[in-house]
Amino acid sequence: MRSALLLLIVITISAFGQTPAPTDPIRTRELLWQKLNSDVTGIQRGFDGVMGIAIRDLTDGHEILINANEVFPTASSIKISVLAELYRQSQTGQGARLSDQYTVRKEDIVADSAIMENLTPGVSRITNRDLAGFVVAVSDNAATNVLIDRVGMENVNHTLDSLGFHQTRLRRKMMDLQAAQQGRENIATPREMAALLETLFRGKVLNKESTDDFFKLLSSCKKGQIPRLLPEDLKIANKPGELAGVRNDNGIVFVKDRPFVISVMTSYAQDERAAELAISRIAELAYRYFDMVGSASNYGRIISPNNSR
Repeated sequence: MRSALLLLIVITISAFGQTPAPTDPIRTRELLWQKLNSDVTGIQRGFDGVMGIAIRDLTDGHEILINANEVFPTASSIKISVLAELYRQSQTGQGARLSDQYTVRKEDIVADSAIMENLTPGVSRITNRDLAGFVVAVSDNAATNVLIDRVGMENVNHTLDSLGFHQTRLRRKMMDLQAAQQGRENIATPREMAALLETLFRGKVLNKESTDDFFKLLSSCKKGQIPRLLPEDLKIANKPGELAGVRNDNGIVFVKDRPFVISVMTSYAQDERAAELAISRIAELAYRYFDMVGSASNYGRIISPNNSR
């Protein structure tokens, strides 16, 4: 009995004398990621409509996926796939080229064509690259339709299929209300929109020169819900979309040392302004996480020249 008691005392003393193993610093970062996930989920649950979300860390592959495989109307966000096909054809030399000329035609003008409707039919000559710029800068619908004709709707969908994106579909031109009424809506899932942008970002569709120019073009948008609450000097390549009851935004946010891709798509939105704000708040939460992780050590200390303690 006495021997057992002495052994218990020795074991207890030894245990108290041991130095505890250090906490894994990656675990604390995982807790921060879980908090982001929880905060984003809270916004989604409080949204008066349907919302799908895909956020992916382009550094380590962490994902937040909420209703990410559900199909939503894309509105103007589908234009990303049209632009990608234009760049692909131009790079291969088969089909439309960025440098190809187009002379404005009156019959091409449709509603919400802020630049094209102010050009002179039969006189104004521009390139496909110019048309792409109009698509990004003001989401010009006439410019989009001209490019759809030039690259081919079937070619856009064929390229999407070849990349494994079978639920992202270009099925009508812009402002084709009859097609929309017949159910031929342009559609995608948040997961596929995010994956399409990541595939382009990683140079799996275009060479480096074309990839750089594609994202330079897409970064000239400066509109939409993703940039709204983020720093003005932050590079963001995004393409928003809106229809009645629908608000979307899809893009890559180039946070220093920690870029991420984000797709937030909504439908059945009774309050469209609330939908826009919800997307902006999600983008802001994601930005705060990636900005913090990109500027901090593995232990969460912010490393900067002004913080030497």
